[in-house]
Amino acid sequence: MRVALCQMNATVGDIAGNAGRIRDGIEAARTRQAQLVLFPELAITGYPPEDLLLRAHFLADARAALEQLAAYTNGIVAIVGFPERAEDVYNAAAVLAEGSVHAIYRKNYLPNYGVFDEQRYFQAGRECAVIDIGGDRVGLTVCEDIWEPGPPASDEAMAGASLIVNISASPYHAGKGAERERMFAQRARDNLAFLAFCGLVGGQDELVFDGYSCVLDHTGQTIARGKQFEEDMIVCDLDLEAAAVARLREAGHRPAARRIEREVSVLPPLAAIAGPSEVVSPPPPLHEPIAVQEAEIYAALMLGLRDYVRKNGFSHVVLGLSGGIDSALVACLAVDALGAQNVSTAVMPSQFSSHGTQSDARELAAALGTSAHELPIESVMDAYTSVLAADLAGRPPGLTQENLQARIRGNLLMALSNEFGWLVLTTGNKSEMSVGYTTLYGDLAGGFAVIKDVPKTLVYRLCEWRNGTGSPVQGGTAGPVQGGTESQMFGVPPAPASPIPPSILSRAPSAELRMDQRDEDSLPPYPLLDRILQGYIELDLSREQLISQGLPAEDVDRVIRLVDLAEYKRRQAPPGIKITTRSFGRDRRMPITNRYRG
Repeated sequence: MRVALCQMNATVGDIAGNAGRIRDGIEAARTRQAQLVLFPELAITGYPPEDLLLRAHFLADARAALEQLAAYTNGIVAIVGFPERAEDVYNAAAVLAEGSVHAIYRKNYLPNYGVFDEQRYFQAGRECAVIDIGGDRVGLTVCEDIWEPGPPASDEAMAGASLIVNISASPYHAGKGAERERMFAQRARDNLAFLAFCGLVGGQDELVFDGYSCVLDHTGQTIARGKQFEEDMIVCDLDLEAAAVARLREAGHRPAARRIEREVSVLPPLAAIAGPSEVVSPPPPLHEPIAVQEAEIYAALMLGLRDYVRKNGFSHVVLGLSGGIDSALVACLAVDALGAQNVSTAVMPSQFSSHGTQSDARELAAALGTSAHELPIESVMDAYTSVLAADLAGRPPGLTQENLQARIRGNLLMALSNEFGWLVLTTGNKSEMSVGYTTLYGDLAGGFAVIKDVPKTLVYRLCEWRNGTGSPVQGGTAGPVQGGTESQMFGVPPAPASPIPPSILSRAPSAELRMDQRDEDSLPPYPLLDRILQGYIELDLSREQLISQGLPAEDVDRVIRLVDLAEYKRRQAPPGIKITTRSFGRDRRMPITNRYRG
C-alpha cells in the first residue's frame, strides 16, 4: 500500500482555507499515486478551536466543508480530522472515499492535562475501528489514542489491522519529536503492526506543532520521516504482508488468541484502489531530526513567531533594543523569521543607560539590517518626575523611578504600533516572568512575548548558538533555520552570521534602571535561579524536595515567595511560545488570590 502523510499548517477558524489545503493535499497524493492519504487531527478547523466548538454554526460549517472535500476522493482514500456533531460533539477522523464520507471514527482518549481541555468540548468515543481497503486492514486512532498502551491500537491489531494510522495535533516542547518516535516504536513492536503518524505543523497562539510525521514498520524501525517545523508530504510504500507473516510466528497475535477488550467496529470495506504503476518505487523521505537542542528550540520559536504574525494579519514588528541579551535574541529571531525589512528596533536610552549597551544595541541593529529608531527618554523622564515632584518630595529615589523608565519605553513602542500598525514584541524571559522581575505596563506591554517560556540560561545558549557557524539544522545548513513555505511568504533573505556583539554575551545582566544595577543584586545567580524554577514550576517540587537537592534554603524560600507573588503580573502578560514541558498560562494555572505556602 502506498500511503501519503500530508503534514499541513492549519489556521484555527479558517475552515475554507484549511479545506483548500486539504484538497490540494489530496490532489498531490493522488498525483504521486498514493492509495491512502492522512491529514492531521481537526485539520478542517485547526487545533485547538477552543470555545468555537460551542458554536453550532461552526460545527455545521466544518461538516459542510468535509462533505465538499469528499467529492475529491475518487480513486483515493483520505482520512481527515474534524469535529463531529452527532448526539454530542466528538473529536473524529472521517474516512473520505468514493466521493462521500464513507465512515467516521471517534477519538477514545481525551487528554485533559497540561495545555489540553478536550473533556470540556468532546465526548469520548467508545469503539475501536478498522477498515478494509482492498485486502489490507487499517486501524484508526487519533492522537492520544496511540499514547495509551493497549486499546484502541492493540484491539485493532488483534482484529487484523496490519497498519495503525494516527492523525494528531501534538504540541511541541523541547525534545517532543524524539520522545514521540520512541513511543511509536514501542507501539509498533507491541502490536506487530506498521504505524503511520501524521502530525500538524505550525504556530497557534502559544502553541507550536512540529510536524515530524513518520512511518514505522512492525519491528519498530522508522522507515519514513517528515521535516520538522515545515509543511511536508511524505509518501511511503508499505509491505503490510510482512506484518501478517510476522504474526504467524507470534502465538499471542494469531486469531485464535485474540484478547479484544473493546468493541471493534469493522467499518464498511472499500474496494481495492489501483496501486502505483512504478515497478521500483522511489525511496521514502527519511529526514534527519534536528540534532542540536538549541537549533530545534530556535526553529520552534521562529515558527511560532512567524505564524503568530502572519495568522493575525500583521506584516511588521517592533521591539526595544537595550543592548542586553534578551532583546538581542528576540531581534535575531524576528529577523530570521520575518526578514529584516519587516522588523524595526528602537533604542531608548535613559540617564542610566551605559555607553556600552547603547553602542551594542546600535551595532546589533546595523548587523541585522533592521530599521532603527532613536528615542531617548531622559527628557520624558524629567517631565514625569516634575509632575510627581510634590507627591515624591522628601522620598528617596527607588522602584517608582525605575518602573517609570520601563513604562515610558512601553508607551513609546505602543505609539509606534498605533501609528504604523506594527506588532510590539516584548523581550522578557521565563526566569524574569517567574519571579516578577518585570514592570506592568512597561516591559510587559506588547502583543507577543516571543521568549516568555525561555529560561535565562537558555537565552544565553540560544544566542551563543545563533552566533556560531557550525550548528546543523534542517536541511543540513548552518546557523538559523531558513526556507520553508512560510519563510518564502515573507521573502526572508539569508540572515547575517554572528550578528550579536561579543560584549552582549559577556556582560553581566542588568535592567539598567539605576546606576550600576545588576540582576544579581536582587536575584540569585541565573544558573541557580533556573534550577530552583525548573523544580518548583515544571516539576511541582516542594520546598523540602528542592533543598534536599542541595539548593540553598535561603534562595529557595526567596524564589518560591517571588514566584507566588508574581502570579497577578503573569496573568496580564501577552501570550508567548511554549517550549518547555510547563509554560505559564495554558499549562500552569494558579490562583492569583492564594495563601497556600506549602
